[in-house]
Amino acid sequence: MKLELKADLHIHSVASGHAYSTIGEIAAAARDKGLEMAAITDHGPAMPGGPHYYHFGNLRVLPAELCGVKILKGVEANIINEKGELDLDRYYLERLDVVLAGFHARCFGSSVMEDCTRALFNALENPLIDIIVHPGNPEFPLDYEAVVRRAAEKGIPLEINNSSFCGSRRGSSGNCSDIARMIAAYGGPMVIGSDAHFAGDVGRFDYAVEAVLAAGIREEQVLNTSVEKVLHYLGRKKTDKGDPIE
Repeated sequence: MKLELKADLHIHSVASGHAYSTIGEIAAAARDKGLEMAAITDHGPAMPGGPHYYHFGNLRVLPAELCGVKILKGVEANIINEKGELDLDRYYLERLDVVLAGFHARCFGSSVMEDCTRALFNALENPLIDIIVHPGNPEFPLDYEAVVRRAAEKGIPLEINNSSFCGSRRGSSGNCSDIARMIAAYGGPMVIGSDAHFAGDVGRFDYAVEAVLAAGIREEQVLNTSVEKVLHYLGRKKTDKGDPIE
């Protein structure tokens, strides 16, 4: 099986504080990679150097399309406590096209598996969260099987994050491969994300695709194999978030 991905749903711009490309550069790179959709998902405000919440309120000024690529306005929000709460208010979350959520250093205060698993289970109950990102980070250990099973039951995609295999979150690759195998077994939805912090990495999925194919995940489980699948999922999720994306 060959996976052809049409959307990159995890990309950071200069607004994240430790990323190095503008939205225009990101859109051009997505076009050059043959992508049809790119999500701008800068870190939430709890991340050191991250943007002020005004950034997320003003994303409405971005056009729906740049360089022939559909642009989604989003956030990679930080899970900040065991209640699964995020670092961006509901007011802003409701108005974004896509909400990613995950653990990050200096944003979540425990590395105890029970605490992290409880936080993620609570986050999965939040209807404003669309995708859980890089759950294989060993800094925040999880009961992986319980998390994958619960995400599948809730219909919430888990991300297999390409950068976790090639530089970020050292020690993640084995966990990510295990999670991919569990996703295949439980049949839940998932996404493959680049987590690009530079335009040259937009649409870079090579390591994650290899892990997904090795795990036996079926193409229909992978959300970002078509723009239509992404829009259908987000539209269904966002019925209570104000105006749906088009």
